[in-house]
Amino acid sequence: MTREEQVRFLINILLDEQPRYREQAALFSADAASQRCLLRSLMNLRPPLPLKREFLAVQDELLRAEAVEKGIVRIEELEPAAEPDLYLWQGDITRLAADAIVNAANSALLGCFVPCHGCIDNAIHSAAGLQLRDECARIMQAQGREEPTGQARLTGAYNLPAKHVLHTVGPIVQDRVTERDRQALKSCYESCLRLAAERQLTSVAFCCISTGEFRFPNREAAGIAVAAVREFLRRGGGVKVIFDVFKDADLRIYEGLLGAG
Repeated sequence: MTREEQVRFLINILLDEQPRYREQAALFSADAASQRCLLRSLMNLRPPLPLKREFLAVQDELLRAEAVEKGIVRIEELEPAAEPDLYLWQGDITRLAADAIVNAANSALLGCFVPCHGCIDNAIHSAAGLQLRDECARIMQAQGREEPTGQARLTGAYNLPAKHVLHTVGPIVQDRVTERDRQALKSCYESCLRLAAERQLTSVAFCCISTGEFRFPNREAAGIAVAAVREFLRRGGGVKVIFDVFKDADLRIYEGLLGAG
């Protein structure tokens, strides 16, 4: 199949599963970019359901080809910061071939259901494929409750270059940052690192947990992140840590904290 044929094949299967979206789907233009956006939207909207083998085969081929086209970044290619085992990289976390990348999840742990939303949860699930939502659904069904703030869950990464995804729910800041918020955010980093060490993972890439949609101030969040990681490494954590940032403002904050740049 050509790329366009793959996209159309997958769209048709998703619309057969979710016929209520046919009218909205018809509003998308026929060009390749619009149809790819439609496919991502339908994948974002799809609840956990049994996965068809023929869908997964084409989806996986498409997503893996897109991962290669975006450019896979390996930790060996990165320059360490001013101290051992710490790295700073600006870019799309779904490109990193670390042992695990960290997803700033919500308490439902199923990914973002808002079509093509700009959050990292949406980006990671969209690049990994529908298997990731399916595995997260099994975790949630087994535990029978929402995912608590400050803990960590490990899943496969499927079509991402990474080997695993670490999911953690950060605190949502209300009117102001409280000490409870600070401790919860610290716990996110500690829980991810502890689980990584338990599973003998050698590299973890962190996003800027709880900033953005969860409204934790970027500078304070970065300070908590760096302090938690440094403390873990001082105790002999044995994990290489990449701080992945997307915005220029976050890059400058982390450069100042890490003595990088």
